[in-house]
Amino acid sequence: MSSSLTSNRFLKPYNKLPFSQKLPSICFYSTKPMQNSITRSLNKLWNGVAATVASRSIINHQWRSYSVIPMVIEHSSRGERAYDIFSRLLKERIICINGPISDDTSHVVVAQLLYLESENPSKPINMYLNSPGGAVTAGLAIYDTMQYIRSPINTICLGQAASMASLLLAAGAKGERRSLPNATIMIHQPSGGYSGQAKDMTIHTKQIIRVWESLNGLYAKHTGQNVDVIQKNMDRDCFMTPEEAKEFGIIDEVMDERPLTLVTDAVGKE
Repeated sequence: MSSSLTSNRFLKPYNKLPFSQKLPSICFYSTKPMQNSITRSLNKLWNGVAATVASRSIINHQWRSYSVIPMVIEHSSRGERAYDIFSRLLKERIICINGPISDDTSHVVVAQLLYLESENPSKPINMYLNSPGGAVTAGLAIYDTMQYIRSPINTICLGQAASMASLLLAAGAKGERRSLPNATIMIHQPSGGYSGQAKDMTIHTKQIIRVWESLNGLYAKHTGQNVDVIQKNMDRDCFMTPEEAKEFGIIDEVMDERPLTLVTDAVGKE
């Protein structure tokens, strides 16, 4: 077997991508006709491995900043089953948005929201936010999905909810938007950068102004504030304590401990 594969080789992709993204483009080649069946089998096996690794890389992307992800072991009559802590929380309809909001974060959270709605469209989802914000388009994808699904979403801020994260906090179900007492909430106008021809820069300037006006309208919708008040406060970084955010209309309650309703929702029914 080993001697018949001596002519096989790896074809390395030119681009410098992370290993998990290189895997799908790696193939086995053979120059001998009699090795074709072996080569096809190896390619099929390798593609399966590559797809699995790439899929896990995408799913785990938003948790990659953690050096160790705790595992939860469940015991039942069928034996033991291990979950990473975030998957176990998802089972209880809890979504955590930690760190910058990127495209990778967005598509994972959107998928989680759609999945939980399909499981039970009338049962609340608890979304915990500790984020400095991030890409506007990624944040709006999460926002639109929150409005699109039928499941009510309880939002809870711990640590911080800044920039796009503050909009997601405000977009929770009325009466169910909360913050822990030592969190920080911040709103501001969108920022961006572009270099190129003068006409292209003008186009991008108009676009970022359009996005700003759109965000002003969304904040006004969820806070009950006048658009002019929103625009004035978002002109520069506007930091708020939870009490100030409550007065502004971003949240409904500052809590020291979890309300009984959230405990009941988290327990769920088997």
